[in-house]
This record gives sequence, structure tokens and C-alpha cells, in this order.
Amino acid sequence: MVAIVAPLVALVATLGVVNSVAPTSSTTTFPPATNAPVTTTTATPRVTLSAVGDTELGNSPQLPSDASSYFAPVKAALAAPIVFGNLEGTMTNASTSKCAIPSTQCYAFRVPPSYATIYRDAGFTVLNAANNHSYDFGTVGAADTTVALHSAGIVQAGLPGEIGVVRDGTLKVAFVDFAPYANTNNLLDFSAAAQLIARAKTLANLVVVYMHAGEEGSSADHVTRASETFLGEDRGNPFAFAHAAIDDGADLVIASGPHVLRGMQFYKGHLIDYSLGDFTNYENFSAAGDLNLSGILRVTLSDTGAFVSGRFTSVMLHSSGQAFVDPSGAAATFVNQLSKEDFGPSAAVISPRGAITPLVN
Repeated sequence: MVAIVAPLVALVATLGVVNSVAPTSSTTTFPPATNAPVTTTTATPRVTLSAVGDTELGNSPQLPSDASSYFAPVKAALAAPIVFGNLEGTMTNASTSKCAIPSTQCYAFRVPPSYATIYRDAGFTVLNAANNHSYDFGTVGAADTTVALHSAGIVQAGLPGEIGVVRDGTLKVAFVDFAPYANTNNLLDFSAAAQLIARAKTLANLVVVYMHAGEEGSSADHVTRASETFLGEDRGNPFAFAHAAIDDGADLVIASGPHVLRGMQFYKGHLIDYSLGDFTNYENFSAAGDLNLSGILRVTLSDTGAFVSGRFTSVMLHSSGQAFVDPSGAAATFVNQLSKEDFGPSAAVISPRGAITPLVN
């Protein structure tokens, strides 16, 4: 992975914290038909967000024939005031990648900058840049991606020191994203992560932590509770980092990176989803076995960060890597199995209707 940091750090420092305001709903109230006293009640503010895992819409020049409609089968299921996803790759026209020679172990993902509007039209409001592909085309590609997202009205999070702030109604939500690299917010540095989470808490009412962590592949669906490696690279200890993030003040932890689903658990009343898998994967990775299972996580939090409700929508990737809602619920069944095996009484459980609750209330 290219590890040239300085130019992009300067760019992030210039940009500062990015804010994007999501549309709020309005309600029309009519007066009562009688002269009875009017009782006014004020609902407690809440935040609702949807989150998905890794998304990549191809690698120029290998792109979908109709990229603008690629998210169409899942757009309705994604809909929420805040929609988060991991952007696996770059939005750039740069031509020099990190892969010096063709290799089955080196991938460099690139789509045109115009694809940012495809994400925005699908409902995405915040995208993650803390992963092992954000510098696939060096600092130029990373900078181009930032510009493309901001131009489309999408908040970015995850570059060094970068916190993304979005809004649902009157509440602000800070996204603090981490990956095991020095040219992102580094999840291998627990002390620095704690400081960044503390800063996020001063910027918003609620804090969501994302981690791009863990081993990759069809055999990587269990949370080992140990440091995980892939191709000799330290990918962190997802279990320890997620728990530390909540101890440091995070209200929700979400993740991807292993390219497969992992289980969910509740820790101190807060939900942790250890991997949402791949969400779109145009013609680049296998979509066989558990690699084709994905999901959409929808969570509502109170204004104090308490878990109010959650829902999991099962998704399946077709052979081309395009996501479709799966009425069979295969992904939910798989996640339930993993959650119970890995977390026992602290497991989160997905009901047949998709509702998420603690296994033990």
C-alpha cells in the first residue's frame, strides 16, 4: 500500500470537519374541532441511520454498462436520514496506481469522479475513506476522491484527523472512521483513537465509530478476539478496538473489511456490528458461498446515544457483484448463527421480521 501521507494530511487540515445537513421532515398540525384544551407534547429527538459495508462500482475501464442504476434494487431499503457506506477505492482519473505490475494480490480500484453523484442519488450522505484502497492511486487519487465527494454533497470521514459530521433533524452525528494504517485514522493506536473520539464528542450529539479491520475471505467470518493478519499485514484486533471505542464514548460501532458478514453483539447497551461484508462488488471479487451474503443495518438512537431499535435487511450479491434485497433472509440467519457462536449471552439477535434485539434482555 502506498504510504505517502503529507500532501493529503495538509488537504484534510485545510478542509477541517465537514458538515452536511440531511433534509428534515415536517408535520402539519390542525386545530381541534372543539374548544377543548390543547395538550402539546414534544417527541424526544432521535437519530436514524442506515449502514452498509464495502462498495466499489468497478475499476476503470471495467465499469457497469449503466452505473447510474446500479444501486436501484436496494435504494428503497437504504433510505434513511443518514446513509453510510465504505468507499472501497478511489474516484479519480489518475493513471499511476500502487500496483507496479499485474498481480493477483494487488488491487487498485478507480472509478470516474462523476460516480460520486451515483452514490448521492442512491441516498448516501457519508462515505468512509479509512481503508486499504483509499490510496490506490496515491495522494492524487485520494485528493481527487475527496473533492468529488464534497462536490456531490457527501461527507467523508477516515483520513488522518478527519471526522465527518452529519445531521438528522436537530441532532448532529459524528462519524470517526479507522483502519490499521498511518495514512488513515489508525486503529492500531488506541490512545490516538481515544483522543479522536473525545474530539468527536465535542462536535456532535452522537458518535458512530467505523472500523475497517480483520482478516479477509470466506474463512474470516468469526471474531477471534485476537489480533488478525492478512497477507502478513496487521489488521488489528476488532473485538478489543470495538470495546475500547465504546469505553471511549462511541454510541455505535460498525465495520467491514473482511469481505464477509460477521456477528453482532451488545456491549454496555451499545450495538457492535463486526462486519457488514461487501455491499457492491462489480466484477472484482468472488460472489460465491458466504461471500455473496450482505446486509443493510438500520439503527435508531436516542439523543443520549441509547439504542432504541435496529433492523437488518438481508441482501445477496449476484454473480456480477450487484446487490439485491433477499427475501429468504439467508444473511440474517447466517449473522444470527455467528453472533450466538461468538458472543453467547451478549449476542444481538435478528428476528424473522428483521428486528434487532439483545439475546438476553
